Amino acid sequence: MEQPNKNVARGEATRAQLVAIATRMFADRGYEDTSIEGVLREAGVSRGSLYHHFPSKEALFEAVAEDVETSVGAQTVAAADGITEPVAALRAGFLAWIRLAGDPVVRRILLIDAPSVLGWERWRAMEERHALGLIRLVLQAVAQEGRLRPELVGTLAHVLLASVNEVALLVARSDDKEASMEAGADAIDEMLRRLFG
Repeated sequence: MEQPNKNVARGEATRAQLVAIATRMFADRGYEDTSIEGVLREAGVSRGSLYHHFPSKEALFEAVAEDVETSVGAQTVAAADGITEPVAALRAGFLAWIRLAGDPVVRRILLIDAPSVLGWERWRAMEERHALGLIRLVLQAVAQEGRLRPELVGTLAHVLLASVNEVALLVARSDDKEASMEAGADAIDEMLRRLFG
């Protein structure tokens, strides 16, 4: 009985190690310049072990992107923790995402490589799984307060996600991250103020 549990635990540890090493390498070198051989060397595991968990380099990258996206989601939710007013919570989450866009790991993996490696549709689906649902929940609360027509919640959630992602891309590509984050924060404040008063 203990042996299968040890094998499962060892497999999970190997998978986590591969994702951690690949995250660092993809962030440092980009998808194109990161090789499976390099990941294997650094991880000290066999090719068979890697392919047991990830059938391709793209599958490994997708696991890395999903892991980074999950971390970003947790940090944006944490930024709004304890804020009860829906628009203020939305603002806090958006500003956290813009700050995170300046992080080299987030910038390279999620904003630069993910759209081209995964393709726009899969990248967008990942974004929607992580961010869109949260935005929709907050907008439903705004609608319940009478500050938004309920039938607009779904569409406006897409509009806001697209807008904040564009600001994140501006920050990610900017040479002056601080100035870009400040301008992005001002633009988001203005947008939310005009939408919700």
